[in-house]
Amino acid sequence: MSAITSAARDSSVIAWRNLLTVRRTPGALVTGVVQPVIFVFLLAFVFGGSLGGAPYREFLIGGILAQTLTFNSSFTAVYLAKDLQLGLIDRFRSLPMSRVAVILGRTTSDLATGAISIVVTMVCGLIIGWRITEGPGSAILGILLLLLFGFAMSWIGAFIALTARSVEVAQSLGLIWLFPVTFLSGAFVSIDTLPGPLQTIAAWNPVTAVATSVRELFGNVSPAGYTSGSGWAADNPILYAVISCVAVIAIFSTVAVSQYRSISRR
Repeated sequence: MSAITSAARDSSVIAWRNLLTVRRTPGALVTGVVQPVIFVFLLAFVFGGSLGGAPYREFLIGGILAQTLTFNSSFTAVYLAKDLQLGLIDRFRSLPMSRVAVILGRTTSDLATGAISIVVTMVCGLIIGWRITEGPGSAILGILLLLLFGFAMSWIGAFIALTARSVEVAQSLGLIWLFPVTFLSGAFVSIDTLPGPLQTIAAWNPVTAVATSVRELFGNVSPAGYTSGSGWAADNPILYAVISCVAVIAIFSTVAVSQYRSISRR
């Protein structure tokens, strides 16, 4: 059996095991389900009135989708760190299985959490007046882009878990970077409102690219005066979003697997 086939087979077994765990402990999905609900209604009705009303509520959903999938990386970090702390990973390492299977199985199974979060966010969006105005093909591309982005973010969570190696530390490290990354972007506000140097950072932030891309693919019009920055990333948000996701997966899968192997040798 080739290494790729072996890795795919072993990863699917680990992914199924993780999904069974979630099914038996549905409370694990609370963060992925409750968080988008809170942010949609909080930003739409508490802040939405001063930020543009109905047009802002339509614009908001793209940002909430990108933010939710970014935040879901903490789910990966916490549950992979929990498996490490309980010694389950030590048992996996004693088996004749692919070294990448444990991490790939974790990130793959967490796509289910991401898919549920997307559905919940969209349902909340429909309640507040958001609609998809483009055709089904464009909408499907938007959802696939969101899933790719969520998969990329889960690799960051996996690396954090393998670095922290305890649930408490993984939870802390998994949250520290989330708020700056999601709010220092064009997910919720026009980038022109940010101070000069931060505008460049926000324009090249993958969260901005993903939020802008799904708005285009879903046919959501941005409020008057909104800009997603200037430069190549702002002019080509969909292409830049895909490139960013692929780059994040390539970088963090490499360092995560390397970290996993270094733990195995200890």
